Amino acid sequence: MVAMDEKTRQKLDEIIGLVKCPKDFKCANNGFEGLCKARDVGLNNYLECLEDNPAQCKFSLLFGYTYLCVCPIRVFIAKKLKK
Repeated sequence: MVAMDEKTRQKLDEIIGLVKCPKDFKCANNGFEGLCKARDVGLNNYLECLEDNPAQCKFSLLFGYTYLCVCPIRVFIAKKLKK
């Protein structure tokens, strides 16, 4: 489990409340273990998706020759918690 302060936890809970997740928030409920593979590439609300089959994810967006992750929870985890 990743340690986080109360303000960070509240922000994560707020994001969870706004997102409809087909995996029932498995990433957040599992202590952020087993996260999908993604890399922060410096874009505010996006990550580069590094999964083998990104087109199968509801939160992937084809951009040129790469897929971007637009899941607000995964983006928050990567940017705020560095995971």
